[in-house]
Amino acid sequence: MMVNNVKSLLLSVFFITLFAAPAQGQQLQKGALVDGITAVIGDEIVLESDIDEQMNYAKQQGTQVTDRCTFLANIVNNKLLIYEAKRDTLIENRTAAIKEVVNGKYDQILTHFPDEKTMLREYKFRNAYEMKNAIEKIDLDNYYGQQKYARITEKVDVTPNEVTDFYSLYQHQLPMVKDEVSVSQIMMFPKLTDAHKDELKARLLKIKQDILNGESFEQMARIYSEDTSAAEGGLFKNVSKGKMVKPFEAAALNLQEGEISDPVETEFGYHLIQLVKKSGKQYDVRHILLKSEPNAEEIIAARAELDSIRTRIVEGKLTFKEAAFKYSDDKNTKFNGGTLTGADGGDKIEKISLPATLSYQIVGIKPGDITEVFQDESRERKTVNIVLVNDEITAHQLAIETDYERIKNLASERKKAQIVEKWVKEKLADTFISINDRYNHCAFSNDWKKESE
Repeated sequence: MMVNNVKSLLLSVFFITLFAAPAQGQQLQKGALVDGITAVIGDEIVLESDIDEQMNYAKQQGTQVTDRCTFLANIVNNKLLIYEAKRDTLIENRTAAIKEVVNGKYDQILTHFPDEKTMLREYKFRNAYEMKNAIEKIDLDNYYGQQKYARITEKVDVTPNEVTDFYSLYQHQLPMVKDEVSVSQIMMFPKLTDAHKDELKARLLKIKQDILNGESFEQMARIYSEDTSAAEGGLFKNVSKGKMVKPFEAAALNLQEGEISDPVETEFGYHLIQLVKKSGKQYDVRHILLKSEPNAEEIIAARAELDSIRTRIVEGKLTFKEAAFKYSDDKNTKFNGGTLTGADGGDKIEKISLPATLSYQIVGIKPGDITEVFQDESRERKTVNIVLVNDEITAHQLAIETDYERIKNLASERKKAQIVEKWVKEKLADTFISINDRYNHCAFSNDWKKESE
């Protein structure tokens, strides 16, 4: 709950097998390919299973799978970036830092399964050691590949003429855009009254006293905690510093091992915290959470407050942008006028991808109008919201008149790809690359089959 980026973490794990590590103790002679090894790039290798797993993943995601040659070419390109990145003295070696967070990531994934055995079976690992090694490897490969790509393309820019030329050349191949909308929001968490806060703190103090009188913290967490960790007795293991929200971590790290805090307030509610163990930059901690769940009266008060803000905006006494900055509790949008962004980072969002509640609320709302106050949820917390419809865009093919920034990004990505492709060709002259003979039939765009010193 309190650990960030769980979704992105899970997506990363799906790609663990994209870059597989060589077997322990395996000695690789230059120019020699052993059974199961598909390619060697410098001192990086590609296994036959890498291609199998990547193609299987693509099929599961509904992607049309082409041939093994295409997948192998993509992997070899990435491996060359990784190999060169590790030799680049201007790219920071993050091996130690990445290694430190592996246990935390492993535990984060585990929270989404009933037990460790189920998780390992689901991800097709024989044991925890094997899975942690894989997580570390994918994180390292992702880091080095991205860093090298950024280094190669860091000076790339496209001029207006290049954007126009790109559009002229590819306009009939550009994708259709579905119905879109641009919206801004003000989101507020209903505030708890002092009496309600005192009640939550009093309940936690009673639980703390019961623990001091001999009850087990673990058992009290199972009974009373409203966090998903309750089933594990409130335990978080191998937590890396910086992963928990600041008030929680500050309180935890100020405790002695075995000591229990007084009630600690965070954005999620009130916690009792017990430091279990601290070792270097990691620690084990238990907690009991009572959520800051607003009651009916507190929600009514929040709706009234937001409705008053809406009235001031409609009457021209306050702009929506000013109100978002001053009153919104959405940290992701309050500093940009409340504007929601799509998957590409732009301010246009496909209507079909909008959350159901938001989609319903803007039906019939014209550009420039604001919805009435409505209730929603964010990160499992109740909210009250208003939404301004900035613009509506009907389905169309990308056009330079209306989609210049998107077309500019496409032109930029194409230019970057061309620069990286040129860089790859240049590296062929002094990088050892060897492809297994079973891929002799592949027509690679790069001369991968040429083994070089």
